[in-house]
Amino acid sequence: MKFQDAIAVRARGVRKRFGTVDALNGLDLEVRRGEIYGLLGPNGSGKTTFIRCVAGLVRIDAGTITLLGVSPRQAVAAGRMGYMTQAAALYADLSVDENLAFFARLQDVPDTATRIEETLRTVELLDRRRSIVSTLSGGLRTRLSLAAALLHRPELLLLDEPTVGIDPVLRREFWTHFRELASRGVTMLVSSHVMDEASRCDRLGLIRAGRVLAEGTAPELIARAGARDLESAFLALDSAPAAGAIG
Repeated sequence: MKFQDAIAVRARGVRKRFGTVDALNGLDLEVRRGEIYGLLGPNGSGKTTFIRCVAGLVRIDAGTITLLGVSPRQAVAAGRMGYMTQAAALYADLSVDENLAFFARLQDVPDTATRIEETLRTVELLDRRRSIVSTLSGGLRTRLSLAAALLHRPELLLLDEPTVGIDPVLRREFWTHFRELASRGVTMLVSSHVMDEASRCDRLGLIRAGRVLAEGTAPELIARAGARDLESAFLALDSAPAAGAIG
């Protein structure tokens, strides 16, 4: 597809320090438009910090990040990016509809009623639109979080551990939604430490100590490590010397 030729996310030499800790240590990364790119790494590797930098929520100390050819703040201001956090940022005492109406106002979403209905249908929550969020299961709240991120039809979607804590069946359903979005040209940057989830991405970047150590499709990483599966490849590449990135 033609959108695959463009770069949606470009990071060059990105550094971020918190106190004495280098959360990002010269990270380089490119995500092609229309692909699902997975950031795979253990806790503390820099995945969430990088996602938050891309979202414009954390200011980087050095390097550059461009999204769809503009700065993160410009992409956010233009409504071109959506962000789904690890913890559902929802109002528990409001209904599903009321939550989405609130987010629609924040994003200046046109034709709000129609857009909410379309989005609820996409995430299969139409029959729960009147439900109070506090009564929803964890999986349904995750669906609502995805709906809130999709409501303004972003070109780029940031997903920070999107299926953490939900069962494998629901995870598979989510990835059906993600694939449908990618087929429409939506670019996705996904952080995860779940191997099943990572294997569903078009390409993966293995992050350790704030740098991308290895990058490629799941089969490419498995072959490069001489491993039998992605988990074994992850362990082999993660334990390799950190002298430089493996391209």
